Amino acid sequence: MSVLREIKQSAEEEVQRHLDIIRRQILKGVTRPYNEVIDLSSGDNHAAGIKPITFVRQVLAGCLYPDVLLGDTLPVDAQLRVKRLLEQCAGGSVGSYTDSSGMAHVQRNVANFISRRDGGLPADPNHVFIASGSQRAIMAILKLLPQGEGTSQTGIMVPTPCPHTLPHLLKAAGLVTVPYQLTEEMDWKVDLLQLHKVIQASRGHCSPRALFISNPGNPTGHIQSRRSIEQIICFAAEHKLLLLVDEKYQESVFGEGSEFVSYKKVLAEIGPPYSLTVELASFHSLSNGIMGECGLRAGYVELVNFDHTVLPFVETLLCRDISTPVLGQIALDIMVGPPLPGDPSYNLYTQEVESRRATLECNMDKAVDCLNTLPGFRCHPVKAGLFIYPHLTLPNAVLTQAQHLGVEAGLLYCGSLLEEEGLCVGVCECVCESSRQGSCWHIRMCVLMPSDVLEDVLCRLRSFHIRFLRGY
Repeated sequence: MSVLREIKQSAEEEVQRHLDIIRRQILKGVTRPYNEVIDLSSGDNHAAGIKPITFVRQVLAGCLYPDVLLGDTLPVDAQLRVKRLLEQCAGGSVGSYTDSSGMAHVQRNVANFISRRDGGLPADPNHVFIASGSQRAIMAILKLLPQGEGTSQTGIMVPTPCPHTLPHLLKAAGLVTVPYQLTEEMDWKVDLLQLHKVIQASRGHCSPRALFISNPGNPTGHIQSRRSIEQIICFAAEHKLLLLVDEKYQESVFGEGSEFVSYKKVLAEIGPPYSLTVELASFHSLSNGIMGECGLRAGYVELVNFDHTVLPFVETLLCRDISTPVLGQIALDIMVGPPLPGDPSYNLYTQEVESRRATLECNMDKAVDCLNTLPGFRCHPVKAGLFIYPHLTLPNAVLTQAQHLGVEAGLLYCGSLLEEEGLCVGVCECVCESSRQGSCWHIRMCVLMPSDVLEDVLCRLRSFHIRFLRGY
């Protein structure tokens, strides 16, 4: 319980708490200038109005109600997928438990997906573990690390910025966060010299044993170059660090000339001794991939170069869930093995996925262009992911008012945006180039939503921002 007491509520969580209050008020009939609030911080694109992929829902429907297979409601390939998946379920029912590491059938298909992605590089299904979301998989791997006490307490090198839920995961696992700063003006590049300085400085208060990195960047939307990945791998080898790599936006790459290359592929291409010794855990998610099936809860981790004696402990840690939700595993199976050319569902599936990607890329451009016209905002082009992550400089008068109210300046801005316009964004303080600039923040906004919804969002944001600055 002592660890939990140390977990303090962040500015972002304050905004989320306010969001819940407003939603309850609207349900009770309280009049607001808007009919609904829009949560732009979570990345839940179905909640934002993006329609589910038809083939996914057809297969889920067939698995939940197999009698539908008696007619011709479902296309033939969906029917065959349903039959294959139900054969893997005990009793032929999705209501049964599966192995803690996931259905063997799904593990094999994930391994095949990884191998295709990496140009034929082998992937062992026994090194793939299915979990109820990538965060649960990350927590399982963190639990493998010794906690220690004092200067021997395990430290995890974590980028700033990082996924907003990660610091709480580390705190809950009893681990020390060792932050390293990404360079915003260089497209969020990792500064290798800074990494060496940070790890040396950290040894006085903890024992760094792992490095976390997200590629494509979350929430920054950048993509690491092959050279940068090689440098990180060599750094991890030099300092005997486990690499924890969040690769869940690998299918949401759209920047011109941009290409996703997995850490596993680069590690293999570097060759010995690195390819045989550097331990790597790679995470992917059903929620944040092109599926966006947040509520079905499924993800996976592939372990590379882990000692074979460690693998049973991973399954033991996942046993606390007893079984990853079967419907999530089914959707994950489709994500890694979609309809193929010639299949009845191929054309519609491809059309829906490409339409979603086109909407995302168009929305990114619109949002970036809009914010760059607003005073105080600076937004770099985004190459991947679902979020924009603009830099926001607030006048000193806002900081003064926030101090008077006993809140952070970013919370004052985002709380006012939520209260007045019904828009909920993520917020994170950042390092200012100069204290004379005022209070510097980043806000996190998901833009995967129908185009007309984004137009409404940008209109509300623009109106609020000008009004807010005029007040100071």
